Amino acid sequence: MTRVDSAKLIYVMGPSGAGKDSLLGFARERVGTRVMFAHRYITRAAADGENHIVLSHDEFASRLSYGLFAMHWESLGLRYGIGIEVDAWLARGMPVVVNGSRQHAELALARYPDARFVHIDATPAVLASRLARRAREDARQIEARLARRPSFELPPHARVVKIDNSGMLADAGTQFLDVLSLASCA
Repeated sequence: MTRVDSAKLIYVMGPSGAGKDSLLGFARERVGTRVMFAHRYITRAAADGENHIVLSHDEFASRLSYGLFAMHWESLGLRYGIGIEVDAWLARGMPVVVNGSRQHAELALARYPDARFVHIDATPAVLASRLARRAREDARQIEARLARRPSFELPPHARVVKIDNSGMLADAGTQFLDVLSLASCA
């Protein structure tokens, strides 16, 4: 593996409905090419506001067998991957934003020990409203999703910033831009 500056990796995570994709879009519009936003490779169709590359299960398995993912995980029957291009960008000193998973944040920390972790969240009422607007799940499924919200903790040495995205996108967006600015200077 090429030597990378893991301090420039920003690993974004949070529950469904927290507004991660909206926040990433907000930041992308404002930082231009100074920051790289990694695509996620996912074995499901794209939805509104989501920036990912759709792969079949066979395509995903093939890429995985060739070592083309820096990180990968499974959740709710879907497979997610972050391409190895992030290592090339980090090796060149570029800040890189990854839309990750809370359940797999420790794996990211093991690979990128100096990464910055950003946990995006919102109040349960806001999460429920956003999930209902997405219309991927019915009311009973949304209620069950919110009830099983797993707690997560990273080791004390991990650099974690928590952002509440319950209100105006610009408020949370400004906080996220501050994190990106820190990574750019690292």
